[in-house]
Amino acid sequence: MHNESRLGANYLGNGLTSFRVWAPATSRARVVLASRKGAIDLAPEGDGYFHALAENMRPGERYMFQLDGGEAYPDPASKFQPIDVHSASEVVDSAFNWEDSQWAGHPLQEFIIYELHVGTFTPEGTFDAIIPELPRLVDLGITAIELMPVAQFPGDRNWGYDGVYPFAPQNSYGGPAGLKRLVNACHQHGLAVILDVVYNHLGPEGNYLAAFGPYFTRCYKTGWGDALNFDAGHSDQVRRFFIENALYWQGDFHIDALRLDAVHAIRDFSATPFLQDLARATAAASKQTHRPFYLIAESDLNDRRVISPEEGNGWGIHSQWSDDFHHCLHVLLTGERTGYYQDFGGANMLAKVYREGYAFTGQYSNFRRKRHGNSPAKNGYAQFVVCSQNHDQIGNRMSGERLSQLVSFESLKVAAAAVILSPFVPLLFMGEEYGEKAPFLYFTSHTQPSLVEAVRAGRAEEFASFKWLGTVPDPQEEATFAKSKIHLPLPESDHESRLLLNYYRELIRLRKSQPAIHAADRRGVEVFAVEHPPVVLVRYYREGSELLLLLSFTESPERSNLLFPKGRWRKLLDSQDELWGGNVPKGSGELLSNGRLDMSIVLRNAVLFERVA
Repeated sequence: MHNESRLGANYLGNGLTSFRVWAPATSRARVVLASRKGAIDLAPEGDGYFHALAENMRPGERYMFQLDGGEAYPDPASKFQPIDVHSASEVVDSAFNWEDSQWAGHPLQEFIIYELHVGTFTPEGTFDAIIPELPRLVDLGITAIELMPVAQFPGDRNWGYDGVYPFAPQNSYGGPAGLKRLVNACHQHGLAVILDVVYNHLGPEGNYLAAFGPYFTRCYKTGWGDALNFDAGHSDQVRRFFIENALYWQGDFHIDALRLDAVHAIRDFSATPFLQDLARATAAASKQTHRPFYLIAESDLNDRRVISPEEGNGWGIHSQWSDDFHHCLHVLLTGERTGYYQDFGGANMLAKVYREGYAFTGQYSNFRRKRHGNSPAKNGYAQFVVCSQNHDQIGNRMSGERLSQLVSFESLKVAAAAVILSPFVPLLFMGEEYGEKAPFLYFTSHTQPSLVEAVRAGRAEEFASFKWLGTVPDPQEEATFAKSKIHLPLPESDHESRLLLNYYRELIRLRKSQPAIHAADRRGVEVFAVEHPPVVLVRYYREGSELLLLLSFTESPERSNLLFPKGRWRKLLDSQDELWGGNVPKGSGELLSNGRLDMSIVLRNAVLFERVA
């Protein structure tokens, strides 16, 4: 999209700036200058839009929009909020000295994702502070980093889901220039960048969109209030706002993929859903730039339409997070069965997710009190992102405990193998690779006392069904945020963390070196399981290569009736190997199978075998 036709303030060069705002119920609109006295009248141009080309208006100028002579508000499409969510927006220059002309991106099946929160990943909590850490992630084997939302939010402490200016990278993180420097550096290190965006709601503080137009509808409610208006009157213009936002990240910031937060909270019953429009627009832009661009949904719908192509009556989203995978694995590792975990458990259910992508494909859910899901058995494995930990599953625990605080060291290694050696796209949460002990808590820095109290009460209510004991950490306290920062570099004395880090590195190396895993298709994967003891066996075939991933979830040797393919098998990795802190002698390697599982390997461990010709 050409700069002059975009929403908000767009600097065109030579002191010329284009201003455009949508305000369909307004008869008169103008730009009020905050950095110097003056105002600029905007001319109506149809469909509720107002526009002006302003001379002598350079980057750094601050402004607000005034409607019908009333109160002035920041720009809904602000590119930068230098002070806070209530103050004037700033004109920025989109020009940047990009050095990624040779960057061609990665196929989605080659993504190994590292999710991080900008504010807690480094002591400084900025985009620029991440750049020196990139070589460490490359050495680990990561191919893509995923940034939790960076759209401007109140204060300087927030997960990012309270953002109210979708186009404005957070000022305390380094603003738009800082984000571009980070993306540029990532591409130079061979790392793709995924940005988490929120198109299902806006935060409550500093949210002035309703003053401009019907961005919201009272027809539907979400957990955050009125839903965004994607299917009622004026919804075409609301769609334009968010589609332009996606194209902005794709074009101006060279972002490689968007993670779409909670698409199940996008209420839209139109014949052509907003998400389908979004997929079409970003695909067209990708074709023009000759760079791949992916949309990855967070969805609890278990609906294959989300990730199916248009010709298959789908919405055209490339991939989605599989919460079912996490929940099945979590219950097997921890034994927790409260809250939504009550629906999950057993090796057979995890095996089903390995086969299909969802555990619930139409059967009854006790937690939901209804049937849930349909089968995605014809969708590709790269259409599912899986993890053992992420910001939600850690941060939405009352005390923000990571898996490292809930299970044994041996269980951490099983969890890592289950994710990284799966046929799906693996995701790691920052610090997971070395067993970070710091919690990841929910934190905010709102300025409105009533809102602060509402957030505190809402968190306490959210945890009621899990029956956790203790006191909910105060999201507003700065100490809550400080406790959530990860601890790097690792001390030399932290032997266990270093073992785990090396183990993760080896898992990723194996994944990359085995096309039967990272390029798996439905014809090349078989999955078997037994419940007593709980064991899952994943069998991979590809071009003469045959691999077996064995995942055992019992902590003591037990006899198993799991069928094991006959023949000679060589261990490529054993989580119980002394190399990884276990008690199996290093390099003890071959297994001769008579068709039954040898009980000596039925421990809480993960083993990857390769058939010996």
